[in-house]
Amino acid sequence: MNLAAATPGFLSPSGVEIAFLLVGLVTLGAAVVTVTTRQLVHAALWLVVALGGLAVEYLLLTAEFIAWVQVLIYVGSVVVLLLFGLMLTKAPIGRSPDADSGNRPVALAVALAAAAALVWVVVDAFRTTWIDLDGPAQGSTKVSGEILFRHWVLPFEALSVLLLAALVGAIVLSRKNAKEARD
Repeated sequence: MNLAAATPGFLSPSGVEIAFLLVGLVTLGAAVVTVTTRQLVHAALWLVVALGGLAVEYLLLTAEFIAWVQVLIYVGSVVVLLLFGLMLTKAPIGRSPDADSGNRPVALAVALAAAAALVWVVVDAFRTTWIDLDGPAQGSTKVSGEILFRHWVLPFEALSVLLLAALVGAIVLSRKNAKEARD
């Protein structure tokens, strides 16, 4: 067999690679809408679509454990906490002129620079790496769990404390406004 036919090529994508690209485009679109919409609740709901798209991408990369962690922690917990925060702080439901600071050109420049740096780092790191989707799963629960909880337990705990502080802060702010309204 020919060596060129044995190695995957850029111009001969498989169905999984096409699905990965399409889901990635939908996820990118949802992320763009998340940061450009002027309605906070709509932004939170588009964030659900973007985070769900990332979970599908993990599934396509055969990292089932990471995909379910993405769904449970980010889609299930972080977005619910964000929506509760919006409700408890009595954020405006409709269009919010306060949500636009007028720094869109600077924010766009920073976002494009960060995206370019991220793409460059990922392409440079994985330039010659191909994921064998027909072989054994590399993202198995055992391997992923050992890596996550051996090396990343401190960031997980720091995130949980941060989320708890955000929830307590939202409750304190909502109670203070209710007390001022009664007086």
